[in-house]
Amino acid sequence: MMGFATLSPSYGDFSRSYGEYGTAEKGRSMQRKHLWWALAGVGGAAALAAILWGPIASRVERARYKTVRRDRDIEIRDYTPMIVAEVEVSGDREEAIQQGFRTLADYIFGNNTDMRVITMTAPVTQQGDAESWQVRFVMPARYTTDTLPRPIDPAVNLKHLEAKRFAAVRFSGSARDASLRRHSERLSEFIREKGLRPLSPPAFAFYNPPWTLPFLRRNEVMIEIARQ
Repeated sequence: MMGFATLSPSYGDFSRSYGEYGTAEKGRSMQRKHLWWALAGVGGAAALAAILWGPIASRVERARYKTVRRDRDIEIRDYTPMIVAEVEVSGDREEAIQQGFRTLADYIFGNNTDMRVITMTAPVTQQGDAESWQVRFVMPARYTTDTLPRPIDPAVNLKHLEAKRFAAVRFSGSARDASLRRHSERLSEFIREKGLRPLSPPAFAFYNPPWTLPFLRRNEVMIEIARQ
């Protein structure tokens, strides 16, 4: 995963290089100058990524929902019915979503009965436990179960999901296991405090490609809840 950590060695190189160069005062002056340009470069790259991501994200169709209630970064949402392509993968969570993503991407990029490319949507979702994970792509809303091409890979299943209500917490950064667990616990606590009734274990939703800078990413933990 790409992040600011990959840039950190350069700052150490600056310190060593200019610490050994010329007089102490000249070294400090040169170091400040180059460090300023380095920070400006990082800021420029981040700004460019933000500018480029806006148009890309705006063209990606997303699962449709209506926000019923908002409490800071937690929302109660009513999702419309949708069709998903799903694959079940066993093993480690991160390995499972990578394998599931590849299998589903193969389907939408033409490994289907019509050899048709299906537009990518957001989010990619993952739900399960340590033994088995369900990874899903939401299909574009213009399709029905009759008009979607059939998967050639028998591991890919097309499913129609009815309208559902979810509690969701949104966060940025790298969605590692510790972060997902922390946000899952927080969302579960919110559900208990508000007297809501959970109907499913937590599901994880990822909206961005893996090369997206961590602070620009949109991740969510979602739990289906009963309507009241």
